[in-house]
Amino acid sequence: MTEPCERFNPNCATKPALPAGATYNTEIKSPIPYSGSLFKSDTPWPQPVASWTAGQPVTVKFQPGGAAHGGGHCQFAVSYDNGKTAAVVHKVMEHCFFNGASSGNDAQVLEYTFTLPAEVPASSKAQFIWIWTNAIGNRELYTGI
Repeated sequence: MTEPCERFNPNCATKPALPAGATYNTEIKSPIPYSGSLFKSDTPWPQPVASWTAGQPVTVKFQPGGAAHGGGHCQFAVSYDNGKTAAVVHKVMEHCFFNGASSGNDAQVLEYTFTLPAEVPASSKAQFIWIWTNAIGNRELYTGI
């Protein structure tokens, strides 16, 4: 996910400065070793990377060139407790990255626009989470926060 820029992704067009001592996640397409966390770092960006308003459309963008594994399920969620829990605000069933059924590996869809539910509470510390389970290959879970 490149918009909003997920934690320490070096491929985003716009991103805040890194927190002191942090490094970019240059292994964005590789599995991470188990460390008790699903993320390279539990430290969020030091300032917001996006500002959204409940009830308004938002756009999420992805970097081209990744392996789309025939699609699968995508969920987009919001967390208010640093990713411990999340509420799904949009989902794409079966055909994430594609316009329909596919056995392909090259994504056709790299951008999703949806309306953020009007009930989503305002917060300067909310985190947006993307979760994807692929359709083809080993069952893998991809996530960005």
